[in-house]
Amino acid sequence: MSAVLEVDFKVRDEITDTGLAGSYNGVLQRLTIGSMKYLVLAILLSGLAFGQANTPAPATSEQSIPVDQENARKAKTLLDQMIDALGGNAYLNVEDVSQEGRSYSFHLGQSDGVGVVFWRFYRFPDRERTEFTKKRDIAYVYRGDKGFEITYKGTRYDEPKAVSDYLRRRQYSLDWVVRKWLNQPGIALFYEGHTVAAQKDAEQVTIMDANNQSVTLYIDTKTHLPVKKTYSWRDPTDKERNTEDEVFDNYRLVQGVMTPFGITRFYNGDMSNQRFLNSVILNKGLSDSLFSADVTAPKK
Repeated sequence: MSAVLEVDFKVRDEITDTGLAGSYNGVLQRLTIGSMKYLVLAILLSGLAFGQANTPAPATSEQSIPVDQENARKAKTLLDQMIDALGGNAYLNVEDVSQEGRSYSFHLGQSDGVGVVFWRFYRFPDRERTEFTKKRDIAYVYRGDKGFEITYKGTRYDEPKAVSDYLRRRQYSLDWVVRKWLNQPGIALFYEGHTVAAQKDAEQVTIMDANNQSVTLYIDTKTHLPVKKTYSWRDPTDKERNTEDEVFDNYRLVQGVMTPFGITRFYNGDMSNQRFLNSVILNKGLSDSLFSADVTAPKK
């Protein structure tokens, strides 16, 4: 704008000095019109530049869901479907379980014998009693973090390793994972894609707690029932990492809850135990006295 005004004044001075004042007004009018054109053009260009500078960037990155959130949402959806398939509130509100069946033990994948009948009584979350043999004269009771062995010789504390193994299996049990882990703060969910587990098409979901302990569930794509559970842990003695799997099969509806009547455990890839259930009864109202154990015999 200042450059335009400077041109106007120079032309006016030249016209005055040469005595051409009469034509000054015409010349000035033409210059003023040209100057206005430049001025309008400058204003338009400035406005366009300002508008471009202040135009908000596309919000696609802000509006789109981050990959990790979408992954967690997928995992939660699959877990919700699994819980519904298990029985929904009927499953979540089971107070106690009574089972009768036959158990088979394996060592390095080889059977240890013909199996033994058992009766198992469980009250959520930390009471369990399992009786063995037809006479039911051998029993193991777990109450909280304590374990007991009951035989004709009396009641004694169970072996520390046996108690430790039991407490680990209980911590990673399906009931604890679904009914306790998922309600804890700091839990993380990961969808890990489609796979094959226990010869079934499955979706893989890993659940990790605030202590970085994790368990992976394999969920049948058709029935939405869990077909396999796996977790790993480090042995405090030899520092080696071990993996334990549990396969669920032969589901039947019991009092509104889908219950696996076949359960197989694996330890580092080798079959370690199989249980086949003959009967299951839920919510009998098991008495606390069933889980009592007064130590009367010395330790082994």
